[in-house]
Amino acid sequence: MGESDGTSVSAASSGADSSSHASSGAEGNPRVDFYVIEGNAPAARLKVACRLAEKAYLASQCALIWHTERTELEALDELLWTFADGSFVPHEWLTSNAQAPVLLSAGATPVAAFDFVVNLAAEPPPFLHLTRRIAEIIDGDEGRRRAGRVRFKAYRELGIDPGTHTLRAE
Repeated sequence: MGESDGTSVSAASSGADSSSHASSGAEGNPRVDFYVIEGNAPAARLKVACRLAEKAYLASQCALIWHTERTELEALDELLWTFADGSFVPHEWLTSNAQAPVLLSAGATPVAAFDFVVNLAAEPPPFLHLTRRIAEIIDGDEGRRRAGRVRFKAYRELGIDPGTHTLRAE
């Protein structure tokens, strides 16, 4: 699995989000959902990201897992192979020729649309116009909770009304 050199790259969208939940704001804005994990389990955030990526894959959606911290994204890359018995989530790093349905990016900005983005970065993705849906995952880490509140407010300022879902840590 090669990784991008940080330049803008593309990935093809493989279908629309068939979900009927409405959380988006102004027309053209993506739907944003915050998944807030109760507790402080160290790997809970990455496991939720794996489950969301698997769900998108099984729904035949093109997904991107976005992060700016390469080390944590590399840990997620490994976890995608082992997070659940019997799970298979074909994935690879975002490059100009990447074709897996789930792509990972440690800062390489896509130029084509994705159905679904899992944001693990401290800021909203800089390419909101390229996706229909964003999942924000917040765990018990106080710094990530603060950053999550800032992102929530930023989405609201963009006219997006984020949904919130509370999850119990495994």
